[in-house]
Amino acid sequence: MLFNLKKFFGALLMPLPLLMLLMGLALLLLWFTRWQKSGKTIFTLSWLFLLLFSLQPVADRLLRPIEAEYQTYRGNDPVSYIVVLGGGYTYNPDWAPSSNLLGNSLPRVTEGVRLYLAHPGARMVFTGASAGSMQSNAATAALVAESLGVPRSNMVILGEPRDTEEEAAQVAKLVGEQPFILVTSANHLPRAMRFFEAKGLHPIPAPANQLAIDSPLNIWDRATPSSMFLGHTERAWYETLGSLWQWLKGADRAGAE
Repeated sequence: MLFNLKKFFGALLMPLPLLMLLMGLALLLLWFTRWQKSGKTIFTLSWLFLLLFSLQPVADRLLRPIEAEYQTYRGNDPVSYIVVLGGGYTYNPDWAPSSNLLGNSLPRVTEGVRLYLAHPGARMVFTGASAGSMQSNAATAALVAESLGVPRSNMVILGEPRDTEEEAAQVAKLVGEQPFILVTSANHLPRAMRFFEAKGLHPIPAPANQLAIDSPLNIWDRATPSSMFLGHTERAWYETLGSLWQWLKGADRAGAE
């Protein structure tokens, strides 16, 4: 129950739902109350923030500091495991395997496969629970890796963890104290590293799916509101809220249960 409540209220606190709720409140004030000035103020500010959060300069300025904490992994550390954390997915057996990985998931898997090819003898570990009656996130990611040439015998599927904290606990039982490569989205990696290190593990950070753009863009790409850049703001917002929740729970400190 607590897990479901966390996910529900967390979703409502994302930029788009939150700003839409505030706009709805503003419309109620404008149509049905005498608080016209308050309604106009709330609506104007909500619209302005929605506009700003949808612009590349604002969105990527919010996201870049989070993603910049770890650089793309190009090392050759001897490791036995490459752990790829779960993300968004669905499952339709009639689709191409990669079509079942949504948003951040496919870049995580492809980066994991790249590192697997650079580390002969390592095993790929996929994490992530099932959504409803579908097969697990981990099993779906494994299908994609298999379609890219990774033998199923070189995979470990951890299909029970529902969030990063549970993923860290499951991986701890598998790898013990030996170092391993940890692959997840660049914006998620700082928080994930804290969870794993709190379990006494020794992850080697390997970011994937970098989103904040540093290269030059056309002026219309920078000046035009875009759902893509609103998504970048959402990732920065989500990870900031997640880090706050992690700190409040004490789950980022060594020995945390």
